[in-house]
Amino acid sequence: MERISQESQEGQASQERHERLTFRLDPELTPAFLDELTRLWADVSNAGGAIGFAGTVTYEEVRPETDRYAESLAAGRHRLLAGLDAAGRLRATAFLGFNTHRLQGHWAWLTTVMIDPSLQRGGHGRALLDAAEEHARALGLEALKLTCRGGLGLEHFYASCGYKEVGRVPGGLRVSADDYRDDIMMWLPLH
Repeated sequence: MERISQESQEGQASQERHERLTFRLDPELTPAFLDELTRLWADVSNAGGAIGFAGTVTYEEVRPETDRYAESLAAGRHRLLAGLDAAGRLRATAFLGFNTHRLQGHWAWLTTVMIDPSLQRGGHGRALLDAAEEHARALGLEALKLTCRGGLGLEHFYASCGYKEVGRVPGGLRVSADDYRDDIMMWLPLH
């Protein structure tokens, strides 16, 4: 019986990984949506995701960051691309952060790129980046820039999606008292 249950769970996980997401720019920031965003962020962080935290985090630690994004979205400094499953649940995000400097208005930052851990390795990351690129072009942007944490191979994934490494600060990120990682900057021209 336990073996059947385990096989059933593995089959469900495989099906989930290949479920198609619908990407929506600027979904309504209801309290329920902000709660989903906070939970997704904590889940991704706790699964080893490199999205602003190191080690295990709680909902309460992540929520202030979610609220800061909500304020920035309301002020028009960011746009949110949300990946929703067939039931309308938030399963992926990418934020477009706009520059205020007059010489940098032609490109945006791509930040807080997250895929629900249960969906990873199913092509959703690439689909999310494709959707972000499409929306950035529609917004008139000429390039996207992001940073990623070294030591996890993330730069290889982004490179496979067309991003080029344009800078690296050795040891620029301290994830614990004795664990320093490179801060890697990547660039994607949109023309």
